[in-house]
Amino acid sequence: MEITSVGVVGAGQMGSGIAQVFAVAGYDVFLNDIDPAQIEAAIAGIGENLERQVEKDRMTAEEKAAAMARLNAEPDLPALGPLDLVIESATEREEIKRAIFDGLKPHLGTQTLLTTNTSSISITRLASSTDRPERFMGLHFMNPVPVMQLVELIRGIATDEATFQAVRAVVERLGKTHATAEDFPAFIVNRILLPMINEAVYTLYEGVGSVESIDTAMKLGTRHPMGPLELADFIGLDTCLAIMNVLHDGLADTKYRPCPLLVKYVEAGWLGRKSSRGFYDYRGEVPVPTR
Repeated sequence: MEITSVGVVGAGQMGSGIAQVFAVAGYDVFLNDIDPAQIEAAIAGIGENLERQVEKDRMTAEEKAAAMARLNAEPDLPALGPLDLVIESATEREEIKRAIFDGLKPHLGTQTLLTTNTSSISITRLASSTDRPERFMGLHFMNPVPVMQLVELIRGIATDEATFQAVRAVVERLGKTHATAEDFPAFIVNRILLPMINEAVYTLYEGVGSVESIDTAMKLGTRHPMGPLELADFIGLDTCLAIMNVLHDGLADTKYRPCPLLVKYVEAGWLGRKSSRGFYDYRGEVPVPTR
């Protein structure tokens, strides 16, 4: 099937990035969020991002204007139902995602494909709560979406071949590269990445090294562009904890037990960059380690 219209549910960092790349690639995009102000803020942020691309001669002013014209604020969730493709990109909590799909169910077009940007939750389980598990799959973008090349494609047990091929063609049109993952907790990237971050938190918790020394060691010792604690702050410590809980619960292996220090930071509301404090304090001009 040809996909021309796309709905994105969730106008946070991931959702706005997804909306941006689809609009630039020529799709008509309808951006939804429970908070209408968040939609407007996301569209304004996309405009600023694209203006920087114009200033760097990576796109023309006409291309920016065309992309922005394809980007629509849509605070009414049911209005996304008739579109060709819907991408859920809400908070990494299964009950929230299920509620979104329940809200869409009575309004879906016969042709509509449903996808989720979940980074860890079972695609099969989410699909089972819809009326079209064969037309449902995981479409997991990396953060920040406009910059990162990879998209993970995850089929549920019922996902049919036509759905997979249609979604893969979308990824190719976006100019990104796909990796196919089986439907196991956290898929490929986060199955590997989050235990490393969790181990870095344990290294801090046990006093093996400070925040600064752990991040410096991993950046210079393994050529990572960000240290694991800096990266955790960028991802969001609540998201890191949610993924570790999915791994721990889904695989029943103690090696995935979230570090108590990670739990403590989340309980304190120190979630990283988005709350201005995490393993670093971002309230000043320069980030300062909090431990």
